[in-house]
Amino acid sequence: MPRWILHVDMDAFYASVEELDRPELRGKPVIVAGPEPRGVVATASYAARKFGIRSGMPTAQAKRLCPQGIFLPPRFDRYEEVAQRIRAILGEYSPIVEPISLDEAFVDLTGTELLHGPPEKVAEEVHLRIPKEVGLSCSVGLGPNKLVAKLASDAAKPGGLKVVRPEEVQSFLDPLPVEDLWGVGPKTAARLREKGIRTVRDLREVPLGLLRSWFGPKGGEALWQLARGIDDSPVTPVREAKSLSHEVTYPEDLFDQKQIVSELRRLSFLVVDRLHEEHVLAQTVQIKVRFSDFTTYTRQTKLPEPTDHPLLVAAEAVGLFSRVEIPPGQGVRLLGVGVADLVPAEFRPLPLFVDPNITDAFHEVRRKFGPEALSLGQAGLE
Repeated sequence: MPRWILHVDMDAFYASVEELDRPELRGKPVIVAGPEPRGVVATASYAARKFGIRSGMPTAQAKRLCPQGIFLPPRFDRYEEVAQRIRAILGEYSPIVEPISLDEAFVDLTGTELLHGPPEKVAEEVHLRIPKEVGLSCSVGLGPNKLVAKLASDAAKPGGLKVVRPEEVQSFLDPLPVEDLWGVGPKTAARLREKGIRTVRDLREVPLGLLRSWFGPKGGEALWQLARGIDDSPVTPVREAKSLSHEVTYPEDLFDQKQIVSELRRLSFLVVDRLHEEHVLAQTVQIKVRFSDFTTYTRQTKLPEPTDHPLLVAAEAVGLFSRVEIPPGQGVRLLGVGVADLVPAEFRPLPLFVDPNITDAFHEVRRKFGPEALSLGQAGLE
């Protein structure tokens, strides 16, 4: 059975939601951005992009390029509300929906033909329904895997629909610049250009052995497959699971490493307080990090056993942050710590390397004197 993957990408999503809520803004240069002096552009309407404004650009620079622009602060709660409506539409066509961010998602349509008809028909229907029912424009791509579907929706922007059938994959990919491929970042693209490789066709004509010698066995193999449109990665649905979390958006971006670590510990303790209140233990620890340019990363790890030990949860949160590559010059705008895989606290496994009595003492002190009464010293997790 052939795979069929749909990719839906909302056009200038944040700015489009603002225009949806305020119709008088339509057709005007709308820029959703953080405040000066260190704010950056989250997204800009297509009218604003004509002035050269792009996501991640400093707000101050955007104002110089487009002084007549309408600058609005982000409203993430509202964007999430609209995104849920879009996901609900996608969920009518397949149970396998993978949101990548608020404004884009993959849908696995493989094997849904008996219920909903040919995948091409579904793509057309989704492309019509979202603007009609939500009021926002979307770009839709359909292909035999996630790589091709994403590139197809990119090619359809703004507001279009692109279907790439299996026999059309190579002819679709060949003219594209190599940097359009997943995993080909600026450094890899620069190395390829040095060798005269600028398009996917150029890359496809390089022997596998030569690619391996340039980029190593794994890197060379990955590039060889990408140039041929080979991508077996599954669409992974995000299922609702009971979890607890705390996150904070800071009025000023955090740059100091010690301050960031201190905040992760504080948020971890707040989460552990809630575990204690609900009489549950957690086996998965998660963090969320959003930088100045609104780039957002999540990381998670599964513990050997469920716990509500404050030192263990805080240590895992700090360790997860060490796996996040900090973009040059970017501060931390938002931090979040969460836990999942919750089980009733009928019994508490004894940790090997930390004192189990700390948990009871921790909760007793914070119950009597408040959450600020107890924190962790700098050496506590080192």
